[in-house]
Amino acid sequence: MSTQKSVEKVVLAYSGGLDTSAIVPWLKENYDCEVVAFVADVGQGDEELAGVEEKAIASGASSCHIVDLKEKFVNDVIFPTLKTGAIYEGQYLLGTALARPIIAEAQVAVARAVGADALAHGCTGKGNDQVRFESAFAALAPDLHVIAPWREWSMRSRPQLLAYLAERNIPCSASATKIYSRDANLWHISTEGGELEDPWNAPTAQVWTWTAEPEAAPNTPEYLTLSFKQGEWVALNGEAIEPVGAIEALNKVAGAHGVGRLDMVENRLVGMKSRGCYETPAGAVLFAALQGLESLVLDRTTQDYRIRLGNEFAQLLYDGRWFTPLREIMLAAAHKLAEPLTGDIVVKLYKGQVTVTQKRSPNSLYSNAFATFDEDEVYNQQHAEGFIRLYSLAARIRALHQQSDEASS
Repeated sequence: MSTQKSVEKVVLAYSGGLDTSAIVPWLKENYDCEVVAFVADVGQGDEELAGVEEKAIASGASSCHIVDLKEKFVNDVIFPTLKTGAIYEGQYLLGTALARPIIAEAQVAVARAVGADALAHGCTGKGNDQVRFESAFAALAPDLHVIAPWREWSMRSRPQLLAYLAERNIPCSASATKIYSRDANLWHISTEGGELEDPWNAPTAQVWTWTAEPEAAPNTPEYLTLSFKQGEWVALNGEAIEPVGAIEALNKVAGAHGVGRLDMVENRLVGMKSRGCYETPAGAVLFAALQGLESLVLDRTTQDYRIRLGNEFAQLLYDGRWFTPLREIMLAAAHKLAEPLTGDIVVKLYKGQVTVTQKRSPNSLYSNAFATFDEDEVYNQQHAEGFIRLYSLAARIRALHQQSDEASS
């Protein structure tokens, strides 16, 4: 191949998996450059991070920078996004898309620190992540060259990548028989490939790794009390827990009840449909709790607007437009909308379902004095007649015109 630009030092978003293990030597051979590996710890777990620095060096990287991004991920991305109520295509809590801005930002910071003149990623030319990473790079470091090996090299399969590494005596724990492609972070784990490539195939038990089969989950429901202040996380069952620990705890307890599973065919940004199985136990609980609180404290028109904001923010995040003025504007609106979201929510976890059973807030707009079916002294039901006449005035005028036209004809 011929390169379009001379590169001296590149920072690669490295995971230690098959693709990025092959990318390290490929970059050195085809760009004749130094490769610095960058690993983002976004809560994917100790198992995935174990030995990753040694793997990177063994693959040919000059150094490996592991950056702990968990707190920043939660405080700067996850919880602000929760305030918007973002959910993609009515189902997806955006686990993969949520992590990309924070990873790309840290990758650029490492590149600046080591004096790199290029960035590289292992995203394929078919997916959304290439757009997310490169849109972030464009906004944060337009001067750095971006290399996307999957759009340049001739390798197209796992056996070819494994053979490439074997020829160079580079160790890799991957095998040619790997069934699934997974992506994990503190918020979720996604699974694609294998039997999921046929939408007619139901996912087998091997697909799910964080959540119990709902039928095999405990026969006794579990109740949790979640507390919020102005939409910000406060406590679980009355105990103050910092946000990262709260998500980890909710993932365990909700996952044990089979909560947070999603089997979805979605529309990718690049135009094709794809199927993925997502597990987001903590996200499902937090999303339900905040929606329950919203129902208590937001009036109808404000809640309608929040729903529209959530849909638009989900599209923005899914499409990789985090580093834009629009994101700042929308989050400012979300923070304002969340100001009255103070209170406690009780959720019931049972056989794959999360249900809000109790809610209270000092900002509640619910008034038993007005809503009661019993006798009250605050609502004159006769007033409803005038309201209905005005509310239906347009329909009444239209009908009167029609009657007049029919009579004249």
